[in-house]
Amino acid sequence: MTETETEAPRRLSKGERTRARILESAAELFARSGFLAVSLRDIAAHAGLTHAGVLHHFPGKEALLLDVLSRRDELDARRLFPAVLDPGEPEPEPAERLRLLLDVVDRNARTPGLVALYAKLSAEASDPDHPAHGYFVRRYQVLRRELTGLLAELFAAGGVREDPAAVAQQLLALMDGLQTQWLLDPDAVDMAEQVRAFLRHCGVAAEERG
Repeated sequence: MTETETEAPRRLSKGERTRARILESAAELFARSGFLAVSLRDIAAHAGLTHAGVLHHFPGKEALLLDVLSRRDELDARRLFPAVLDPGEPEPEPAERLRLLLDVVDRNARTPGLVALYAKLSAEASDPDHPAHGYFVRRYQVLRRELTGLLAELFAAGGVREDPAAVAQQLLALMDGLQTQWLLDPDAVDMAEQVRAFLRHCGVAAEERG
């Protein structure tokens, strides 16, 4: 394909760039202080906008929070479990999905702000009245379902006699707990290696870092 046939990347409009800046500021402030302690005016000031400017793009703080959370989850889902977003989309082979999952864990170790955001907000959202409560309930339902399916395929291929649903819950609990420990003392915790060790203990061959 020649250069003239290659479609050039679409440039973001001014409104799209402003919206992205608001989301970045919100994610940073939510990770630092939690949802409850941050106001829309705080986010506006951090993004260099007026309060009205933020409201032009988002109807309220709750909508902004859910957009912050879903934006990153969608990026991961498109790589790991594309059929969740598009039922007609073929999924990668189980071994490739496992590699992508471990890549996400590795990447988290380079994005402390994102890890802090999820750790803080998931704890806050245990309150049924929290605006992100339903989001996190659904998120864990999807993760349990998709990880159970992935592990079932890996166990079948390797002749492993484990309950994939139980191991999926254990894996999620391990990852959440490791993130909290890593936030407290990052030099003492290697999240990706601990996840690999757990999978090997369950009979799944997890590739070492490249």
